[in-house]
Amino acid sequence: MADIKAEYLACPIRQVISRFGDKWSLLVLFMLNKSETGMLRFNEIRRVMTDCSQKMLSQTLKSLEQSHLVHREMYAEVPPRVEYSLTETGKSLMPSIMSLIDWAKTHFDEVVTD
Repeated sequence: MADIKAEYLACPIRQVISRFGDKWSLLVLFMLNKSETGMLRFNEIRRVMTDCSQKMLSQTLKSLEQSHLVHREMYAEVPPRVEYSLTETGKSLMPSIMSLIDWAKTHFDEVVTD
């Protein structure tokens, strides 16, 4: 049983996908990628993701930052300004995410059934 647990913990699919495969992370990554400036402020993200609570969005951004997919830049201004952008690692992930989005659009009716 210990071998299975060790294999589980070392599994790159489980360990990496768990960092951005939740309900909100893919949407945040997609929004940052599609931003004309390459960065967004918290409230800009929140304005689009109306069904995501402020607390959940904050946790998602922190998690993506800890996973080195998102960069958080805080400016010493009054009021404070914080901007989020993709890191180089986050940018390198986007072609795969965009392929997944394309696949989802093509197969939506087949996969999402009531």
